[in-house]
Amino acid sequence: MKHALILGHPKARSFAGAVAGAYREAAQGAGAQVVLRDLYDIQFEPRLSAAETPSPDGFAPAADVLREREFIGDADVFAFVYPLWFNAPPAIISGYVQRVFGMGFGYGPVAGGGNAPLLKGRKLATFTSSGAPTEWLVREGGWEALQKLFDEHFADACGMVVAEHVHFGGLSAATRPDVIESYLARTRETATRLSR
Repeated sequence: MKHALILGHPKARSFAGAVAGAYREAAQGAGAQVVLRDLYDIQFEPRLSAAETPSPDGFAPAADVLREREFIGDADVFAFVYPLWFNAPPAIISGYVQRVFGMGFGYGPVAGGGNAPLLKGRKLATFTSSGAPTEWLVREGGWEALQKLFDEHFADACGMVVAEHVHFGGLSAATRPDVIESYLARTRETATRLSR
């Protein structure tokens, strides 16, 4: 069992970083292999270039995209960890999905038009956090939109199964340590379950 753990937060010492650490520790403890892709640490370029977009003239994934695909290509679980900014994934996460999971990796062309998913049966897990309370995200429609666009559409396009989306809302500098620890415990439980 292999997990590709994709972290999208600019601060090394962040709640998202702690979630990624707890996830990796638990998955490895359950016997799984984990490859961490800390997108800010590796200075991943999120902008999709014109040469990378499929066209009648063809396309060519960039060298950094090919390298990422090698790192994560044989993963059974793709676990994303990121904060919500304006009720959406950070640009670096969106760019990673668009560039790395695009044509030739997440899906491929079908004769006569259309695309076929290439990651059938793999699992998608997502861990998000926000300063806004979860109830507010639900009430404002942000939670449903996020699940529909990022979880369901992304998974469907690539043939993945949405295993879980865990959200930790209402975070602030005043969040009690025991609450943080309960969130990390939930992360560990989820990672352990996904490693079976």
